[in-house]
Amino acid sequence: MAGAESGGPAAPGEDVKPFTPETAKEIVMSLQQPAVFCNMVGNWPALHWNVKYLSAVLDGKTIEFRIGSKTMDLVPQFETRCSYVKATLEEFLAWSSGQPSCLSGPFSCFEYSKYWAYADYKYIARVFEDKAEIFQDIRWSDFGFPGRSGKESTLWIGSEGANTPCHLDSYGCNLVLQVQGRKRWHLFPPGDTSFLYPTRIPYEESSVFSKVNIAKPDLKRFPEFRNTTAHVVTLSPGQVLLVPRHWWHYVESVDPITVSINSWIELDADHEARVEEAITRTLVCAIKSAENPSDEDIWLNPTEVEATSHEINLQYLNKAVSAYFKCQKTSVPEQTRPSSTETERVTSASQKRRKKQVGWEPEGCKLLTHEFGFSTFKAEKFQKIPFGPHLIQVLPQSQETSSTGAVESDYRDLPHENEGGHFGKLHCTRKQLAMSNDCETPANQMDSDGSPNASQTALSTNDLLDCLVNPHVISLVAQLLLERAGV
Repeated sequence: MAGAESGGPAAPGEDVKPFTPETAKEIVMSLQQPAVFCNMVGNWPALHWNVKYLSAVLDGKTIEFRIGSKTMDLVPQFETRCSYVKATLEEFLAWSSGQPSCLSGPFSCFEYSKYWAYADYKYIARVFEDKAEIFQDIRWSDFGFPGRSGKESTLWIGSEGANTPCHLDSYGCNLVLQVQGRKRWHLFPPGDTSFLYPTRIPYEESSVFSKVNIAKPDLKRFPEFRNTTAHVVTLSPGQVLLVPRHWWHYVESVDPITVSINSWIELDADHEARVEEAITRTLVCAIKSAENPSDEDIWLNPTEVEATSHEINLQYLNKAVSAYFKCQKTSVPEQTRPSSTETERVTSASQKRRKKQVGWEPEGCKLLTHEFGFSTFKAEKFQKIPFGPHLIQVLPQSQETSSTGAVESDYRDLPHENEGGHFGKLHCTRKQLAMSNDCETPANQMDSDGSPNASQTALSTNDLLDCLVNPHVISLVAQLLLERAGV
């Protein structure tokens, strides 16, 4: 049983945890499905980080909020489609409670009933740069990562309706602590990638977005979305969600105010992922920079400062390839790995949204292959994964129980728009790596000779990129490139 992991009787007043750090880390580094840890953070001071408390700590410091509309349409609210304001948490609290003082403040143009606000991806090391003592309120050492604290973590503060478009993270796995309010997570396994119509526009390193608005899917444009297997969980305060590598996720705040904290944990597989990301950056920047600029086509995400030059991108690619081979050569057998004092170093949380510079060097492999050696750990080490009241698996919707949160209707039950009205797949199968997911052509868009109507099938630069930098294609290109470089 999970409760047996406490390792002996607790001293008076000691917080008893259901898993030892060693066992928690084994679960994090091996489990290939999302799960919720319970009763692991009861003694963390960070549980008191509600917005009122954080407002007092920041004492008038402003942070940037992303503003989106509560009115849903068929297109995801990417960050390029949002507005931005800088405000204090005190002003955010006043706005979210409908106080008249907001009529002249930074939120004055955004009626609370119609808009949401989200201070997302806020690196705690930057927000609290002059209050380093607060970093220790977050204790990822309880999950087997000694030294990892708030300094390697990210803060998220949102109002009801605030959401993150559906995407997957190229690097690492993710641990998410819910502090205030509840958030609903819609998770999809890596095998659903083709059903989610992946795109790299808007472009940012390490994020592959879905063209589908999960909250209001356009099944006419994206019929394959009906084939996804959604895992939905509502995360409550005190719970920690494990998001395994390459799991897609759409996240929305369901309470008036939400606060959460996360940390991305690096994995051995990130070496090759960095090569893939370097290839993607090179292609996207080269092709989009060659295109005539358009005010309507904002292809860079706000997190990317500028489109880097081809020369810089090639430098980045070569450094990523060199780092990959360096780590391959220095990889050592399990029994000869360094001692725990060497291996328990942590990496910066900025892996998710790092701004690259000319002199940037890929992370040294010692921070990956040694520190996180459990990435090759197999679940079979457990006689049985210790699911139970302290580790709750997030099941597919059809199997979901009420133990962790609300369940939405299954996407496969959505009405079949334009059912039977498609011409076919044009010999396109989901296993063909180089094909776009948009290869269906409706019958009413075909000329009399059976060929696509040119006036209705004109391809854009973004259509081309969706094929060129499709995750499956980029993975294949990276393997070929590494084979060439290794000769």
